[in-house]
Amino acid sequence: MRADARRNHDRLLAEARAVFAEHGTDASLEDVARRAGVGIGTLYRHFPNRHALMSAVFEDAVNELLARARELRTAPDPCEALLTWLHEVVTHAATYRGLSKALMSASPASALSRCGTPMREAGTTLLTRAQKAGTVRADVQITDLLRLTHAIALAAEESPEDPTLADRLLSLTLNGLKH
Repeated sequence: MRADARRNHDRLLAEARAVFAEHGTDASLEDVARRAGVGIGTLYRHFPNRHALMSAVFEDAVNELLARARELRTAPDPCEALLTWLHEVVTHAATYRGLSKALMSASPASALSRCGTPMREAGTTLLTRAQKAGTVRADVQITDLLRLTHAIALAAEESPEDPTLADRLLSLTLNGLKH
């Protein structure tokens, strides 16, 4: 990538992070481009659609969650490791209003959906370890857990007056996983 194109790309990502955090993932892409000092055509040359931009914005956070899952693979309590990671997934999803809804409705072929594959793999490793330890029910699947975490983040997003809602719902959900 040419130096000026790289600068535009980096500015677009930085402004998209700020705009999505401030206004949610449904924020105006024109606003992102304007704040980055480029035209909307430049934004679309770098990111052909909203999901491609969102995927790039959330890539760092996904990488952090993947690294955290790798750390937790050796935790002494497999069930607690899984619960910790799922709590961090909910916290991440709650950072950007609309992210959970976008993730739950993304088509399998979208750029945003592709970031889900490594997340499912990381979660499966933690889940399988907890299941083998006999602390989590064998019929639990990681896709269901991730959908539940996004639903919890969405419910908390819709109830900003209750800052403890996500923790309570996650605790209720996770208690249902255990033997």
